[in-house]
Amino acid sequence: MNRKSLAITLLVPFVAFTVYALTQVGYVGLFTYQMQNAGGWQVLLDLVVALVLVLSWLIPDARANGRNPWPWVGATLFLGSIGPLAYLAFSKSVHH
Repeated sequence: MNRKSLAITLLVPFVAFTVYALTQVGYVGLFTYQMQNAGGWQVLLDLVVALVLVLSWLIPDARANGRNPWPWVGATLFLGSIGPLAYLAFSKSVHH
């Protein structure tokens, strides 16, 4: 399975589950739940570190492929993993 197929396979159910979670707790609720104890903070900070690493790859990759990276950066900042998954899912490059 190539990266694009994997991204689509992950993106569709993840977006569906994210919508479900948002209907249950709201956008702010996703964060406040994680901020209740040190374990939640660790998970939240781990996600931030992982997404910064992903963006350190995504920005130069987008530029190298003639794509504007900033919509994908914004999507990553506001939607988390959905941003990079969508970037890969909507990629036109055969290398993805």
